[in-house]
Amino acid sequence: MDIRGMLEKVQSGEMDIPQAEGLLKKLPYEDLGYAKLDHHRRLRSGFGEVVFCQGKPDEYLREIFRRFYEQDREVLGTRASKAQYELVKEIIPEIVYDPISGILKVEKPGKEHVGNIAVCTGGTADIPVAEEAALTAEYFGCRVDRIYDVGVAGIHRLLAQRERIQAANCVIAVAGMEGALGTVIAGLVEVPVVAVPTSVGYGASFHGLSALLTMINSCANGISVVNIDNGYGAGYIGTQINRLAVKK
Repeated sequence: MDIRGMLEKVQSGEMDIPQAEGLLKKLPYEDLGYAKLDHHRRLRSGFGEVVFCQGKPDEYLREIFRRFYEQDREVLGTRASKAQYELVKEIIPEIVYDPISGILKVEKPGKEHVGNIAVCTGGTADIPVAEEAALTAEYFGCRVDRIYDVGVAGIHRLLAQRERIQAANCVIAVAGMEGALGTVIAGLVEVPVVAVPTSVGYGASFHGLSALLTMINSCANGISVVNIDNGYGAGYIGTQINRLAVKK
């Protein structure tokens, strides 16, 4: 619950002062010792804190999800395993897990999705990273158009989807190998392109470094580049761009 919502409940009599005081003790963050949960982040940046699940001890993860859920009734986690999903499901039965992207989330019902972000991949092997981007953007309230397997090796596949891509407020281009997809798309659209290099490829791709360097050195304009396999980061910045377009 945000501060405004809490104050409105106090004003209407739905919440008494001791209850409000208890909530304020958790602001601006809740200190669990092993984690400091940033409940104020939505007020500052428009997005709540997201949980990076990979590597977290089981009990820490359970408690972090529980505290965020009690505070906001929704939580987004990235890089989660099926075992972590089963663990969190014990305390939050409505939690949803996507094994392709590793996204673990629970959302408020009836969420509106606005604008349009096109998420494109060079190949099918890039879809896990693309789905991390797409599900992140949807969690933050964006409408997402998935356009998969349109790599430059068969460029007619990409050109056949040109109208869909050009209709977007932002394009997220996810590709491994040599990572040329972002450059080609940027030459076709008038909106920002967020390029995501993936670790897909043979030995000389150096686990995504080749694609990263291609995207950073692109001769096309209007491209920003996130880290290797960082679908979450692409979904986040894509959401920011989409929000600006919707406001306009």
